[in-house]
This record gives sequence, structure tokens and C-alpha cells, in this order.
Amino acid sequence: MSVGFVFATFAYAGIIGLITNSFLWVYENPQSLFWIVPLFLFINFFAGFLFIRSHSKRLRVCYHGALLLCAFYLSTLFSTGMQIYLAFRLIPAETTLYLWNLLFCFGVHFLIFWNSILCIYLTSIQLGIKHRIIGALCGWIPGINLLVLIFISKIVVEECMFETKKENVNKARKEQKICATKYPLLLVHGFFFRDYKYINYWGRIPKELEYNGATIFYGNHESAAIVPISARQIADRIEQVLQETGAEKVNIIAHSKGGLDCRYVLSELGMAHKVASLTTINTPHHGCRYATYFLSKTPAFVRNRFAKTYNTALRKVGEQNVDFLQAAGDLTDTSCKALNEQLHTPEGVFCQSFGSVMKYAYSGKFPLNISYMIVKRFDGANDGLVSEPSFHWGERYTLLRATGLRGISHGDVVDLNRQNIKGFDVREFYVQLVKDLKDRGL
Repeated sequence: MSVGFVFATFAYAGIIGLITNSFLWVYENPQSLFWIVPLFLFINFFAGFLFIRSHSKRLRVCYHGALLLCAFYLSTLFSTGMQIYLAFRLIPAETTLYLWNLLFCFGVHFLIFWNSILCIYLTSIQLGIKHRIIGALCGWIPGINLLVLIFISKIVVEECMFETKKENVNKARKEQKICATKYPLLLVHGFFFRDYKYINYWGRIPKELEYNGATIFYGNHESAAIVPISARQIADRIEQVLQETGAEKVNIIAHSKGGLDCRYVLSELGMAHKVASLTTINTPHHGCRYATYFLSKTPAFVRNRFAKTYNTALRKVGEQNVDFLQAAGDLTDTSCKALNEQLHTPEGVFCQSFGSVMKYAYSGKFPLNISYMIVKRFDGANDGLVSEPSFHWGERYTLLRATGLRGISHGDVVDLNRQNIKGFDVREFYVQLVKDLKDRGL
């Protein structure tokens, strides 16, 4: 938390405390409303915007809400003591006057509180659905609600500080275009997902890369096709990108099953001369025993029902080659072993791989927090789906680690949950990854 934020919090808390406890003064001096009302409006509409320099409207509104909420908390503590003091002074002789004073104090705090909460709830990304629900449920419980407010404030303030710092870093290096690689980037998604225009599989990563000079395209292949079919679609996409950009090659960054699909493109479809590099992220090169377990242990009627529902839904949105069970079968350890015997790594293509692991079950969102425990039982350290030894491939392998208590899940590594993880900046990881490709002349 910055010194400026702390200073602003105490300053605004003092002003709010002055306003909320000014009823007796206003009662005796009605003309004082000419400065109290404008001051109150200024606090509600402009307080946070004076202390944050950001081009993001979302971030400025979020910071405004966080600042008001912290100031509200301190002012509430001060006002509680003041109202107790006034109660002893005014009751019973001036009970009616005291009740109006109490109503005025409560009303001002009420407006400031809802202003701050709405600003936070409508703009914060890191607060998440869970914490929003906790805040809504506990907001009516005296005592506990103040503790929840502290927790919510901490999350939002850290978000604002982190995002502002990132914005400043990007602004300082914008002219360097450190992600402007020689060849365009092709981001290839994994199993069970699709590329979408408005809800991106890769979270905040593409925007970060583009801001730093990258040219980005997406695989646009189907979500649950077997490796050869997905590979054919990706190969067609590569041809399309090359034709559109006039480039000779592409740099591929592929996540999960997408890495297997792209290896097939290089080895079996004669596209190696059109690919400068292939980087795989948490790809099960040596298979997932969890997939084997799912396909062999789940009752057939459950497995088939789920697959039928998924296949039917995806066909309705235009997919023609969707086959959930066969695509999942490509991820088993036996299928990947056979695939590794078939595929070869062509010369002239820079190939590398990255992987990550969760530290505890609660490190991942549902259902990875559950599958983590199953995979750990079979293979030890894993990202919620794939065990660590399965990530190894290419001429360079790197295991990503977070310095905080939690690890990095299969979804975290592509920013699927849009979470800021302590000790691992996923957006900066991709910036440095692409910068390295650029430095290699790719």
C-alpha cells in the first residue's frame, strides 16, 4: 500500500467524519450547508481520482471505491465514538435532536458506503464472485461486516497498486516494442475450449503482448477434435496467417493439447519450414494418467451422457468434428506414448516447453482443485490436470514457480481466471517469452 493512499485515506476519513457529525452545527448554522454539501459531493464523485494516474477508467473508478471504502471504515470508528459521546450529552433532555443527529450521521455514511461498494463491485477483477458473495452475505452482520470490509479493501487496493505499476512499466518501454518479433505469433488453445473474440481463452495476455509490439493471431480450431483433425485445421490457419501478413513463418505458442496438435503439424503435415518456433505451455507430452483414469473408471453411462451433451452443444454452434471421448483419449499416457514414437522434431525449428505446478488443492479453481488430488495420487506434482514430468519436451524446458503460498494451475498459466498471483505475473511471463523469441531473431 503506497504512502499516498494511506495519506489520502486518513485525510478523507477526517473530512467524512467532519461531515457526518456536523448536524448540530448545521442545525444552529444552516448557512454552513453551502460548504458542507459541495464537500460531500466532491468526496463522493472525485475523491479517488486525484491520487491515481492511470489511463484506465476502470482502474480509476476501482481506486476511487477502494479509497472511499477505507475512509468510510475509519470514519465509522470515529463517528461511533462521537455518537456515544453525544448520547450522554443530549439524552434525555434533547432526545429528538439526538435522533435527528444520529439519522444524519447514518445517512451520510450510508451514501458513501454504497458509492464505494458499487464502484468496487462493478470494476474490480480480482475481487471475484466468491468475495462479492461473501461481502453481500456478511454485510448485514454487525462486527463481521467491518472485518469483511478490511479484507475486500485489501484485495482491491493491491489490485489497483499492481495494475498501476504494470501500466507504468509498459508505458516506459512502449517505444522499444520488445515483443515485435520478426514473425507473427499464433496462439493455439487446448482441449475443451475455443478462441472467442470477446471472451478470450488467453485472458489479459494478448492485450499485454500487443501493447508491447506483438502481432497476434489465434488457432481458431475446434475444441474437441482428435489430434490429426485439429492439426489439419491449425495448418490451414497457418497458411491463412502467412497469406494475410506476407510473412514467411509463424511463431507458435500452444497450451495443453494444442501443443500435441502443433507437434503433429510440424512432423506429419510438412509445415516445419513455415514455423520458426514452437513453445508449448503445460502440454501433456507424455500423457495424463488422469485422462486414463477418467475414461476407464467413470461409469459408461455417465461418460457417454456427458460426451453426448457436449458434442450436441458444440455442433449447434458450428463444430463439425467434435468428439469429446476420442479427443480426451488422445491425452492418455498410452496414446501420447504412441504419438511420441510417431512424431519427430524437425531441424530448424526452435522448440521449447514450459510447465507449472500447484502447491495445494486450493491453489486452483473448480474443478482443478479436485482433479489435483487425483493426479497427485497417480503422478505427484501437477497443475491440476497434467503431472510435471509430462511437460518436458524440446531443447529447453522451464518449470514455472510462484513465490507465494499458492502455485500455478493449468488455467492460471494462460490467465484463464484473470487472477494476479503473488510471485508470478503471468502477463509479464509471456512478454519476456516473446521478447526472447525476438532476441533470437524469430
